[in-house]
Amino acid sequence: MTIVSAICLGFFLLPIFWMISTALKPLSEIFAYPPRLLPESIDWSIWSRILTDPQILRFFLNSLIVASGTTVLTLVLAVPCAYGIAHLSIRGKSIILLLSLSSLMFPSVMIAIPLFVIFNRLGLVNTYQGLIFANSAICLPFAITILRPFFRSIPKELSEAARIDGCGLINAFRLIILPLSTPAVLTVGIFTFLAAWGDLLMALTLNTDEAMRPVTSGLFKYMGNNVSQWNMVMAFATLEMLPPLVLFLAAQKYVVAGLTDGAIKG
Repeated sequence: MTIVSAICLGFFLLPIFWMISTALKPLSEIFAYPPRLLPESIDWSIWSRILTDPQILRFFLNSLIVASGTTVLTLVLAVPCAYGIAHLSIRGKSIILLLSLSSLMFPSVMIAIPLFVIFNRLGLVNTYQGLIFANSAICLPFAITILRPFFRSIPKELSEAARIDGCGLINAFRLIILPLSTPAVLTVGIFTFLAAWGDLLMALTLNTDEAMRPVTSGLFKYMGNNVSQWNMVMAFATLEMLPPLVLFLAAQKYVVAGLTDGAIKG
């Protein structure tokens, strides 16, 4: 079983290894035959050109703004909504939950054109707000679905006892429920950030301004302009992969805890 797991892991990691290896090779080694797994010499000039390109740095800044804004907006909406569905007596909450679950079955491309039409009329095309709203609309059902079982696992008696002691509904939620739900909230926040960072569909649909491109559509355009410079393209792709990878590794224990609690409780 260990050998099979190692083979599967190597199979999935091979494209990443090849991307990093290509990013370190000079152009002459990329087209060498037979192909070399490791570079014989490392061309660091590629990385200096990528890291000092103001357009590429702008792409990364745009993605950071959009992913962070999407994460904040999704959590602000999903956390109280999931708690209300789990614990409060709200008329029609079963319909809300059904719609939320049903929306996960539809591909994002189905709402891309309607969102473009609506956002174009509202003046939200080529803006950070448009991308943040669009990505939040996609991530919100997933966030509610993950958070609801966790909130159901928290005994109602905790919030009821706090309200008996004088806390209002909002204070009981803020002081009692939120601290207990930190792993689940962090899990949803991390997955939302990763989804927004890696979004390409909305970035291409809602953006035509070069200065507003996030890193995914920036890489897409950069690859078209440098189709023969595969070492530079792979260096760009490697840099794009680093922020979500570092974030996921840093918060891995919280993600595992949050997914486990959401899966076995509620």
